[in-house]
Amino acid sequence: MARILLLTDFSSGYSRSLLKGIVRYSNEFGPWVFYKMPLYYKMLYGEKGVMEWVVKWRIDAIIAQLEDIDVGQLRKLNIPIIVQNYHDRTDDVSNLTGDYFNTGVMAADFFLMRGYRNFAFYGFSDTIWSRERGQGFKTKVEEAGFSVCFFEEDKQQKELWVYNPLELGEWLKSLPKPVALFACDDSFALQISETCNLCNIQIPDEVTVLGVDNDQLICNISNPPLSSIVLDVENGGYRAAQMLHKLINKEIAEPTDIVINPIRIEYRKSTEKYAVLDKNINTVFKYIEDNYMHPISVNDLIKQLPLSRRVLERKFKQETGISIYQYIQQYRIKRFANLLVTTDKPLAEIALMAGFDDYKNVFRIFRKYMSVSPIYYRKQYQPAKVKEEK
Repeated sequence: MARILLLTDFSSGYSRSLLKGIVRYSNEFGPWVFYKMPLYYKMLYGEKGVMEWVVKWRIDAIIAQLEDIDVGQLRKLNIPIIVQNYHDRTDDVSNLTGDYFNTGVMAADFFLMRGYRNFAFYGFSDTIWSRERGQGFKTKVEEAGFSVCFFEEDKQQKELWVYNPLELGEWLKSLPKPVALFACDDSFALQISETCNLCNIQIPDEVTVLGVDNDQLICNISNPPLSSIVLDVENGGYRAAQMLHKLINKEIAEPTDIVINPIRIEYRKSTEKYAVLDKNINTVFKYIEDNYMHPISVNDLIKQLPLSRRVLERKFKQETGISIYQYIQQYRIKRFANLLVTTDKPLAEIALMAGFDDYKNVFRIFRKYMSVSPIYYRKQYQPAKVKEEK
């Protein structure tokens, strides 16, 4: 029976989801014995105290999630270690990391499809996950021909995540409106929401806000509730435990990184607005949003507008960078992908729900936009609780 030390802080939704995946693996292939070291113990006794404790209790492996871990000291224990990277990825141990860059790209794609031309990022530069999310966001926005206004702290204010609402408020007031703001995580998105309320800045009319982690509590105490990028955290915890088990049993010798991917966006009121000034194009967006599950043609859209087909297609391409047909396809694929991982319905039924009448054609379109098949996507990213309901 493996003894696992959790040198972690499970106060966030992300960390609790991670633990769910670890425990699920233990229940299936263990059981394991878990020891959660109180945070004050390391603060009082340092790495030396942790190492003495590990030896005393004959710990087989460590999962470490604190930002100030001295991995060099822990390596001397000569047991498997998984570290959730904080400032940077760590050499010679298994990193529990993420595709942070493409999380930022996903945020940029989302805002660009909603017609935004002004962009901002709020985070801090001394952590890899915030830094790379900002880089991905900036890269994609600049590829589309726009720029990003950054507000980054040099150092995280560790005590209670304290921030300066006056300084943040002045920055928010200075941004061109409407602006699409991507926050490095939900805690930072909540700071934006709180500051906007203090400064009488309207969300989402003036500032639309998107976070990361989909922490249910944080997102729903915000006014308005926050949209957030959902990460494959629970499955990431499961894969981390699986890899740790192989290291303990010496089935593998080399450390392997576990990469947690962004999956989808959970939509809430903080992002419900489009940023296109042209009322006719906004009408098109709203019509597609309300009717994507039914057949939609350009002629259907023209009936809603005082525009010719040629003028509509030209204006739409100017505003979004893609054709109406491409926009509808992308919108439906995102809805289809969301249903794949949030329901246990058959693929053919989901295709109809997302507005596709040709079930076989969905596979080709899905692979074009998502780079994998719908079957693989569901198997890879569907949460355990949905799988268990089948």
